[in-house]
Amino acid sequence: MKSEKLYLSLVIPAYNEEENIPLLYERLKPVLERLGKEYEIVFVDDGSVDATWEKLKKIAEEDKRVKLIRFRKNYGQTAAMYAGFQHASGEVIVTMDADLQNDPEDIPALLRKLEEGYDIVSGWRKERKDPFLSRRLPSLIANWIISRVTGVGLHDYGCTLKAYRAEIIKKLELYGDMHRFLPALTKRLGAKVAEVPVRHHPRAYGRSKYGIGRTTRVILDIFLVKFLNEYINKPMYVFGTMGFLLLTLGLLMLLYLIFIKLFLDENIGRRPLLILSVLFTLAGIQLISTGVIAELLVRVYYRTREDKPFVVEEKVNL
Repeated sequence: MKSEKLYLSLVIPAYNEEENIPLLYERLKPVLERLGKEYEIVFVDDGSVDATWEKLKKIAEEDKRVKLIRFRKNYGQTAAMYAGFQHASGEVIVTMDADLQNDPEDIPALLRKLEEGYDIVSGWRKERKDPFLSRRLPSLIANWIISRVTGVGLHDYGCTLKAYRAEIIKKLELYGDMHRFLPALTKRLGAKVAEVPVRHHPRAYGRSKYGIGRTTRVILDIFLVKFLNEYINKPMYVFGTMGFLLLTLGLLMLLYLIFIKLFLDENIGRRPLLILSVLFTLAGIQLISTGVIAELLVRVYYRTREDKPFVVEEKVNL
């Protein structure tokens, strides 16, 4: 017996996957039917230039549970997933790639783990079917760094196959290439994250849209995620601390130069230390000023959104 309320929304970004789309739908349908709950499939065509959109429209005409979103141009996977999240109606949202490398048969395992009380369940491609040097090695390094920096330990941040509670994931605003950091980004919301091994298949049709060139962007995004998780509500702690250290060092060096000028009568005009002390002092003042401005911007952010810098899990007698 099916639930009256929509339980599951499957969000699938697609970019030039005309060969894979019909096969993916055929493999998804029996898996979702066996769940015995109401579901929808939200495909987001990320500006495909092949026949992906035509294949999707044909499927949607035959199955009203298939919802379609089409971008005017290619905006990237993060934008596609964000659009899918905003249009998803289910209590639970599952994301996966359209290239058939994720296995639909793993979806029930993610949902079972989610029902154990977790907010996010991430897939772990334990036996990944990708080239080692160009794909797997950079991912191993990135996953290790991300886990250490963010404090959310996962083996495979790059696996798109994940299950989310909609109430958690819809609180995030996504931009850039932040989709791979979703488990880490929800840390500040108090989300409980788990990981389960999933299958991974070699790509049969088309070609990968990602390569080793994204490594630089991932490294830069790690610092952004660290800041968003730890200091979004207290930016002065970051800028102010660095500014205070530089300002203190600069002033100490200036005091030392003043002392040797006044009491030892030494020439300080050509000393590199003079330039360094002035540089540290000015940089310290600028960083402290940046921290003050950032604090004001955070307050404006929460006021304009009518949001709060905390998440309430439960209320009693209120």
